[in-house]
Amino acid sequence: MTHAVNIHPLVSPWGRFGLYSFYIDAPEPAVVDTGIASSPAEGMIPALEAIGRRVEDVRWILLTHGHIDHLGGAHALWELTGRRAQVVIHEADAPMLRSRRAHVEEYLAGRGQYLGDPDGEAKVTAAAHAVISGEMEPSMLVKGGETISLGGGVTVSVHSIPGHTPGSVAYVVDGQRSVFVGDAVQVHGAANGFPGYTDPVAYRTSLEYLRDEVRPRHLYLGHPYRRADGTPYGVELDASQAQEAIAQSLTIEGHVTAAACGCLQAGLRETESPYSPFARVAEELGYTGDPTLEPSPFFTSMHGYRTHLDQNS
Repeated sequence: MTHAVNIHPLVSPWGRFGLYSFYIDAPEPAVVDTGIASSPAEGMIPALEAIGRRVEDVRWILLTHGHIDHLGGAHALWELTGRRAQVVIHEADAPMLRSRRAHVEEYLAGRGQYLGDPDGEAKVTAAAHAVISGEMEPSMLVKGGETISLGGGVTVSVHSIPGHTPGSVAYVVDGQRSVFVGDAVQVHGAANGFPGYTDPVAYRTSLEYLRDEVRPRHLYLGHPYRRADGTPYGVELDASQAQEAIAQSLTIEGHVTAAACGCLQAGLRETESPYSPFARVAEELGYTGDPTLEPSPFFTSMHGYRTHLDQNS
C-alpha cells in the first residue's frame, strides 16, 4: 500500500437503528455494505456529494454478509454506477443476493419456528420485496483469503468470520488495519439488546480471530451496537474501543452460551412466556426485550444453539 486512504461513513436511518455503510476513498472507490433499497439514492448520493465524490465513480461494492439491511441497496447502487461496479459477497451468503425468497426460507427455518406469527411468512416476503432493490448475480464470490486491489497500491484483504451468518466476512484495508465487520461483532446487540448469531461456536472463533490475528486499528460496525450499560458505540472505533467491543462480545457470548446450554440440557418446555421454549435463558440473563421484533436475535441465537446441540448429539 502506497498511502493511507480515508474512510467516510454513509449513515442511513431505518427502523429502530441506523444502517452504516462506508466509502473507501481509493483510486477505485469502494462502498462497504449498501443499506436498504432507498439508501443509495437518499443517503449515499448526498453524502458523497458533500465530500466532492460521485456515486457513478464507485467501482467496488463489498458486502459483509447477506442480510437485507446490508445488501438491500446493492442492485440500486450497482445501477447508479452504470453497472460498472464489482459486487463482492462470500459464497455462503450469495443466495441472499440472488433471491429474495432465500430470506423468507431463512426466516422459516430459524426464528420463525418460535415466533408463532401466522402472518410471519407474508411479512418477511413483503419486507424482502420492499427493502431489497433487486435480485442479482454477484460479480465476485469470495471464501476468505483473497486480496482485492482498489488501485494505486491500495489493497483490501478478505477474512472469513462466520457466526452471525455463514458467509460473514471482514474487509481489511491493508497497511492501516481499517476493518469492516458488518454485524460480526455484536457486543450486547443493537436495538433489541441481545446478540444475534446463527452459529455460536463459529461466532466465538471469529471474535477470537479478530482479536488475536486481525487486531483492528480502526473498527467499523454495521449498526450502533451497545455496551453492557446500553450506550452505543460510534460509527468508527479506535484500537482500544475495538479491543473493548470484541472483549465484551466474547463475555456476553459466554454468558449466553452457559444459559442456553443449561436450558437445552434441562429440556425445552413450552410455556406462556414470549421467550418460550427458552424462557429459562431470558430469566437467567435478565433479558426483558421484546423477542418478536425483527430481526429477533434472541430466537435466532437460541435456534443456533439448538442446531449445534442436535448436530453434536
